[in-house]
Amino acid sequence: MFSPAARKPHLAGVTSQKGRNQQDSPSTPIEDARHSLIAPSVPGRPLTGTPAPWSSRLSVLARFQSVKEANRTDTSKQIEPVYVGEFPQVVRNAQAHVLQKGFDNSCLAGGIDKGTSLSWMICGTQLFIWSYLSDAAVPKNCIVLKIPSTVADMNFNVMDKPGRSWLVCVVNWDISSRKLFEQCNSAGIILYNRQTGALAYWSDIYSESSHSPMVSLATQPLEESDRSMGLERFNSIIATAIPGNSQECLALACQATGGLWLFKFSLSGIHQEMISLNILNSNFNSSPVNARSLVWDPQHAFSGESGLRFFVLTDHEIQYWNIVLAPSINVQKIWSHEIVGNDSQLGIKKDLAGQKQIWLLDMQLDDRGKEFTILVATSCKDRVSSSNYIQYSLLLMQYSLGFSIKNSSFTNERILEKKALQVVIPKARVEDEAYLFSTRIRVGGKPSGSVVILAGDGTATVTSYWRGSTRLFQFDLPYDGGKVLDASVFPSGEDNDEGAWIVLTEKAGVWAIPEKAILLGAVDPPERSLSRKGSSNERVVDEEKRSQGTRGNTVAKKHSYEGWGPSDRQQAALVAKTAQDEEAEALLGRLFHEFLSSGEVEDILDNLREKGAFLKEDETNVFTRISKSIIDTLAKHWTTTRGAEFVASSVVSSLLLDKQQKHQKYLHFLTLTKCHQELSSKQRSSTLIIMEHGEKLFSMIQLRELQNILGQSRKHLYDSPSHVEASGSLWTLIQLVGEKARRNTVLLMDRDNMEVFYTKISDIEELFYCLSQHVEYIVGRDQPFSIQVQRACEVSNACTTLIHAAMHYRDEHKNWYPSLEGLTPWNCQHVVRSGLWKIAYSIMQLLKEVEAIDMPVVSEMWSQLERLTDVLLESYISAITAKIELGEEHQSLIVEYCSRRDELLACLYELAKRLTQLKCLETHIGVDDLDRKEAIFREVTEPLLLIAKRHEAYQTLWQLCYDLSDTRLLRSLMHESVGPKGGFSYFVFKQLLTSQQFSKLLRLGEEFQDELTIFLKEHKDLLWLHEIFLNQFSAASETLHAVALSPDDSLHPTAEESPTETKRFLSLADRRRLLNLSKIAAAAVSSVLIGKDMYFEMKARRIEADLQILKLQEEIISYLSDGVDVNDVDRPLLPGELIEICLKEGSKELCLKAFDVFAWTSSSFRNSNKSLLEKCWRAAVDQENWTLILASTVGCSDEVTMESLRETVLYKASQRCYGPESLIYGGSFDEVLPLQKVDSESPNFGDSSLSVEDILKQHKDFPDAGKLMLNAVLLAVIEDNVIVEEDIVMESR
Repeated sequence: MFSPAARKPHLAGVTSQKGRNQQDSPSTPIEDARHSLIAPSVPGRPLTGTPAPWSSRLSVLARFQSVKEANRTDTSKQIEPVYVGEFPQVVRNAQAHVLQKGFDNSCLAGGIDKGTSLSWMICGTQLFIWSYLSDAAVPKNCIVLKIPSTVADMNFNVMDKPGRSWLVCVVNWDISSRKLFEQCNSAGIILYNRQTGALAYWSDIYSESSHSPMVSLATQPLEESDRSMGLERFNSIIATAIPGNSQECLALACQATGGLWLFKFSLSGIHQEMISLNILNSNFNSSPVNARSLVWDPQHAFSGESGLRFFVLTDHEIQYWNIVLAPSINVQKIWSHEIVGNDSQLGIKKDLAGQKQIWLLDMQLDDRGKEFTILVATSCKDRVSSSNYIQYSLLLMQYSLGFSIKNSSFTNERILEKKALQVVIPKARVEDEAYLFSTRIRVGGKPSGSVVILAGDGTATVTSYWRGSTRLFQFDLPYDGGKVLDASVFPSGEDNDEGAWIVLTEKAGVWAIPEKAILLGAVDPPERSLSRKGSSNERVVDEEKRSQGTRGNTVAKKHSYEGWGPSDRQQAALVAKTAQDEEAEALLGRLFHEFLSSGEVEDILDNLREKGAFLKEDETNVFTRISKSIIDTLAKHWTTTRGAEFVASSVVSSLLLDKQQKHQKYLHFLTLTKCHQELSSKQRSSTLIIMEHGEKLFSMIQLRELQNILGQSRKHLYDSPSHVEASGSLWTLIQLVGEKARRNTVLLMDRDNMEVFYTKISDIEELFYCLSQHVEYIVGRDQPFSIQVQRACEVSNACTTLIHAAMHYRDEHKNWYPSLEGLTPWNCQHVVRSGLWKIAYSIMQLLKEVEAIDMPVVSEMWSQLERLTDVLLESYISAITAKIELGEEHQSLIVEYCSRRDELLACLYELAKRLTQLKCLETHIGVDDLDRKEAIFREVTEPLLLIAKRHEAYQTLWQLCYDLSDTRLLRSLMHESVGPKGGFSYFVFKQLLTSQQFSKLLRLGEEFQDELTIFLKEHKDLLWLHEIFLNQFSAASETLHAVALSPDDSLHPTAEESPTETKRFLSLADRRRLLNLSKIAAAAVSSVLIGKDMYFEMKARRIEADLQILKLQEEIISYLSDGVDVNDVDRPLLPGELIEICLKEGSKELCLKAFDVFAWTSSSFRNSNKSLLEKCWRAAVDQENWTLILASTVGCSDEVTMESLRETVLYKASQRCYGPESLIYGGSFDEVLPLQKVDSESPNFGDSSLSVEDILKQHKDFPDAGKLMLNAVLLAVIEDNVIVEEDIVMESR
């Protein structure tokens, strides 16, 4: 068999002392002869086989041996399967009864259901069902079902292998309500006999009323002539529960030739229907196509609308089907993927050279339903020797990139793509098809990606992929041990995590195969079969010995495994061991033990350097490994006690103290040998892990003392010692942690949960993980409120005790620690923070549920929540610091930290108020005695104030100061807390602004001038008041000017206005007032500073211009007709907008207002909007009917003509822009658009430098009334224009 190299049965020495001779018999002897079955005298039994205990006393013996093996440093002793449990006694009795009747045990059938962790076995006419998760060495709760004689007709011998004649499906009814570590308590059983074609159904095996099954018999004997009618036996059956229907399920059964049957099981009976005579295509190689197996699609649960989706493995392809049950049964093939086809370029033929025939034997899907594992057997011929052989391979397939199962049909596409093709056995003996088709596979166990191959003759081989090659580990039993009936995966304590492999044997009970055994004990694939045939052949035995002799150092050579997950530290540390690591670790262990006895440290550092002890970091470092082995050492004598007796003993405390003493000596050893200095300078993470081992050990000692104190305090409540410990939430939490470790480490499965917890000290983080996952279960949400509070506070105290103890150890040994830059201590990891937050949140929820709580309860909850808040927030700070130092993304962590900080402190603050009220009532303080109330409140909230100051919890600090009306404390905190955006000062300013306490806000500006100036940059309507207080009149003038002209600004309400209105928008009158205030502030500048008169004049003129524009805006809006929509009339419009409004309205008055707007803007505005100015002149000349004016002035005197021209818009516009009394800000219109060009003989209308005269010449009436137009323009210009100087600084308008 494929057994690990250099391995000896760990019970061989024990059994050989009995001195009894073992008979050469392939059958299991009776009870009295079960003592020397594994003696080496068994023919063909390799010395490296799996130990096979038989007697009922085996459990204690195997467990004791496991402890010894766990403490040995020899790796070869740690690569054996672990015995999990014995068969129930009723099963042993049934086996003995069958033997007494002369039947061979090969008629047995058995299996393991992965979903329910139920084992089942058929012996004679009885079906036995039990859970292998039972804590007892021999399971006591075994359900015995009597198989009806019509179903178990043993005289109907159609099949040559009776053990393979049974198909069993377990239907779990309570899958949605399974609690933590709770065994299945409601399940149905479907049993099918392939010999008789009969089917039995037990609706609920846990119900006494359901032990009589419903039976469905075959309509007639299954003869060869009936195959064409679709009546042959089923070779695969799968079942699923119907959601929402009590104890009702559906099953699909497939015949080899493609007949598909649907069964519906209910309390009323069994309904069966053939829904398809042949779901297969029979055109492959012109020969019949056979169906191998059925598999449900894990991605699509059963529903009434989508129906049932399942996969069919045929002898050449995978098919995907859907059955819709309502309104009528409809069978539809969604897609198929050919694996073995005529085209050598498709499928796997091109990857298997020299094949004569290919068989697809079995298929399994992973739990996600995304990866297919197919066992392939290939018949080949050796070209050299011309001998035939069979090659076994594992084909791994996955969905193609971009494939979506939502599409209805993909018949013309390649649905799947090959992920890998692993050759398991390169050359194996030729087997018949009956043997090949009896081979099955199982997937989903550790190591990740490993597969168990169950051969038809009862062997189990685990395949794993390691560094590009396939490795094999065979679970090997002698013939006396019987066959391997089935394999499954041990349930893991974590979601989406893989468990160890579990093997159900025919006679040797249930075994587990540890991951370490597979990784370290596996060998390269030999060129031989998976079957047992020839295992007693002397030539084969010699070949095995030679193979083991040449591969004795396989463990040292193989040190990497591609299947392990990156987050599994233990697996990483396990796989990454090399031969050099082994030598360095062995040397370090020997040198340390020599140091303990002699105290000598000469040349140790150089020797360790030569062995490469300093090459690796983290958990793979040999110094870290030795440190971990010290604190995780198992105690041999712990198994003598159980439960509360174990806890009550002093064994735990004494062992923990021994470990602490030894670890302290280890630290001294590292210091004296200067290894500590070497590690601290080059491998800081390894040094930190070693020191954290000391932290965790010290924390565990403190936790043990706390548990002793809790036990003593309960003694007066309970008489039973077991009730003392089992009544607390800390006990519950310890049980959960120990159970999780037991389930994930098969070597610990026979240990008590308490033993495991106090042994796996390096995994103390698991306590916080279990707390985060099962806090409601631990607190007992179904218990009364007082019990919940007690349990929550107990667990909270345990958590804070652990963290405080670790921090104390860190402070006491701070000189031993390396620089923590970029390193995250264990207490700052996400799993620890999550656990602390869960219990803190649970306490907060309890506080919200009940208002009236007694004083002691409130005081205890306050104390626990305050301690939890402190350690949790400190953990966040360290984690954030580490991420910043490493340059990693940390914003999300900061957001989470701030959110939880505020929530915790807010709850603490409310709890402090309740506690203060209770203390006042307790001390009979009157309502009017405010001073004593304030003193109590200050005393209660002192710890809260310190936490809030350390973590910049500004809301809490503000609330404290506000409720105490303590301005002195407020100002002190504002000076101390300086953070981003002004720190606490900024927060206080914002609070005062929100509450409209503007006088208090501005009063703080006396002491915090710069801080308030920065804050009010975003609130300019208040900034100018602070600037005036600071005598910054120039800045105040600019601020007022900006606020007055800001289009989106608003004012905070005054004291006289409604306090409910946070802000009101500025009206045009408000803006004029602000401009006048700006003018006053500018005047104050000139009065304070000598030589600033020019500044005031320029500033005053600009302000006056803006006042005029605001006035014009009011006038323009008043002229508008009702049909013109102007949004937000109080918003200051831009000059361009005002001018466009005037031109759009088209009236004479608004046309002249446009020129007024141009006059009060700056020269830069007029230059940049010259085209708009030209548009205004064109609009002005269009206002008159020049032909009519010309006709009315014919023959009139010049005075009459001039009087008519003075009434025109053209005259008034010319007078406003170019007249002697025109007021213009910042230059003249001549600079932009002169009235006439002096040297212009003929106007060029494409020229950009036009004049008013050129614009007039473009008018249609200019040829006739051009003289009148020019006279109107020039008549207004009599004297030089009055030009107003422009302020260069404010020319931006």
